[in-house]
This record gives sequence, C-alpha cells and structure tokens, in this order.
Amino acid sequence: MPRMLDVSDEVRAEIGDEEADRLLAGETAPGSYDCTSCRTPGDSEQERTSTVLFIGDETAVLAFAHAGCLPSQVVQVTEEQLRGAVKSITGDTVDLEPDKVVPEQAMLGVTSGLVLIAGELHPALVVEPTAPIVRPGTTGSGDDFLPLLIEQGFMPLTELSAVPPVLHGWSVLLAVGRLHAVLQPGNNGGQPVAWWQAHQPLQVSEGWRAAANKHQQVVMFAAPVGSIGRQPREDLLRDALDKAAATGKLVAAVLPLAGT
Repeated sequence: MPRMLDVSDEVRAEIGDEEADRLLAGETAPGSYDCTSCRTPGDSEQERTSTVLFIGDETAVLAFAHAGCLPSQVVQVTEEQLRGAVKSITGDTVDLEPDKVVPEQAMLGVTSGLVLIAGELHPALVVEPTAPIVRPGTTGSGDDFLPLLIEQGFMPLTELSAVPPVLHGWSVLLAVGRLHAVLQPGNNGGQPVAWWQAHQPLQVSEGWRAAANKHQQVVMFAAPVGSIGRQPREDLLRDALDKAAATGKLVAAVLPLAGT
C-alpha cells in the first residue's frame, strides 16, 4: 500500500530517485514507526510522515517523523553523533558499518500553546528533548537538561500558580506570525545566538500570536525527555505541565518577544 510520505528534493537527491520511489510506493517504508522528533508512535499509512535523513561523514540513517513535527529534510551530524543511530532512531541505515555504535543525538522538540496562569492566558513554548541531555564534555547515562537550564537562570516550578520571572538576555524570535528561534546571550556580551532554531519557521495560532503581541513576552517551559510528550489539545498540555511540575521535572522563565 502506498505510504503518506513526504520526501523532500534534498532527501531525494541524497538517496536517489529509485530509493525515493520505492519509499513512496510503500516497498521500503515502515507502516508504524517512532517519530524521530517527539518519539511517539506514527503510522505512514494513516498520517502524513516526513522522511528525515541524518548524514555523517561516512554513513547515513533514514528516519521518519510526523509531518507536523518535522519537515522532510537532510540533517548533517558528526560521524560520532550518528553511530548507533540504528539502535535509537527507527529507520533504515545506508552503508552503516556494524561496529559504529553510539547513542542518539538529542534534538529539541518545541510545542506552542496558550497556558492559563493566575486567570490569564499566556503564550507558551514547551521544550522537551528527544533523548537525555548530558553536560558537554562528559559521558554517562544521566540527564543534565534541567540543571543546565537552571544554571542559565530558569526557575524550577512545583506548580503553575504564577508567571515566572523574566530571563533577560534571552528572547523568542517571531517574524510574520511564525516562530523562528529561541535566542540566548552571546559570549562576552556579544550578539544573541540561537539556543534553538526551527528547521523551517513554525506556524503559531492566531490566538497565540495575539497573546504574544499583547504581553510582548513568552513563557518558556522545559522538561526532560518523556515528561510532556506531544499533546493534541491545550488542556492536555496543561495537565502534562502540572504533572511535570508536581514531580520536580519542570523549569520555566519568561522570555521577551523579538519580532511580531
């Protein structure tokens, strides 16, 4: 059965027309898969699915994602980051040598939504990685995502009863109604740099954009992998945030809005 696959021109150029056509015909594409972005199940027979090709120096891994999570694209990574992707990314390998095995490179999943805090709706971004984040330069199986953000000035939350403090130097870049990036201070007071950048600008709802323009700031929540997930409705997102806060797995800050 043909799959509901998106194969971008850049992915097709890398894997070749023959392999791309086999994917689209359903010969080599999986039916079910775990989304490489949000890590929840997907079905290429029932929903639009993106092909995402991770390319290292010598090897490549073809993975799949919900089209709403990621567009079909080629992602350049180091060879070390790619090794072992056959174990951690659902997909087929291309010229993958069996002795090259390391953990998956974590990606940041970002969800926008309106969150009710102290009786008022606030525009929010929820950031959750696809795998544990370890401190740069260290190895191990721990997760330092929240400690690293706390060191940057994000506040741990035990409940969503009040708007967290503004984190100066950070900002959310919105342009022409689309979300482009979360910016952090540059080194030694230099120009801000992208802490997270969308592969392609993300569309936000009119309500979210209106609230962002009203407040001129966005509440950013962050939680470790597996704490929130992709929630289809804002009430379910709020429930997931409340549970993460109650279990000590949520940090937040208010970031000024850059753009409109």
